[in-house]
Amino acid sequence: MSLRIKRVELLSIADIKSYPVWEFTNDDEKLEGMGIRPVQKIPVKDLFGKIVGTQVQLSNGSKVWALIENVDTNDPRSTQHFLSLSVFNDKHWFILARYHDFDTNKRGPKAFAKFLGLSVDEVFPITYNISRFCIGKSTALVGTIEKEPRKKLTRAQLIALAVP
Repeated sequence: MSLRIKRVELLSIADIKSYPVWEFTNDDEKLEGMGIRPVQKIPVKDLFGKIVGTQVQLSNGSKVWALIENVDTNDPRSTQHFLSLSVFNDKHWFILARYHDFDTNKRGPKAFAKFLGLSVDEVFPITYNISRFCIGKSTALVGTIEKEPRKKLTRAQLIALAVP
């Protein structure tokens, strides 16, 4: 595999098996999409501007390939509310909408489960562990993604958490 920059939506399972951590670039205009390049040395010190490709475990015990981003390695609370998860099903990536995303009706837990051909209860909670790829608090790097968060934050609380 070439170490060239590629569009994030073209990332393959073979790519993430070779390089589990990728970083975003500023070459988006040339690529006509969000550009990423592999990070060769892991574990990384932080995940700012990076995505991690790994397998996650669904509630039914099966594993699927996923991309995880928006992980604050030192703030588990921020990670809980802002973590982004995309899964792959042979041809396409599907990004799970978080409860505060504008299109949660189109990309929320029901649509996510349908994309995987499973029921919501077969999918959630989803467990992940990215601790081998990054240095940080284990409570931010190992966790679960619930169908609905235990506590939803208000818009003002989300903004305060995102902009310390």
